Amino acid sequence: MKIRLNENADVVKVVKDGLKRTGGYCPCIREQSEDTKCMCRDFREKINDPDFEGYCHCMLYYKEK
Repeated sequence: MKIRLNENADVVKVVKDGLKRTGGYCPCIREQSEDTKCMCRDFREKINDPDFEGYCHCMLYYKEK
């Protein structure tokens, strides 16, 4: 298993700028809670799923099998 940043530098820049603006909370989700702090709970759970391969909600991170 490997976690990497999105290969699209524009996507990475937009999401990282959003994270700075929100204090580290997912810029794609309005609710700010521990569940939406980057790396969000949803993606952390997906990381633990051995069958999952794909992007987090914001498309900042990609999990490879």
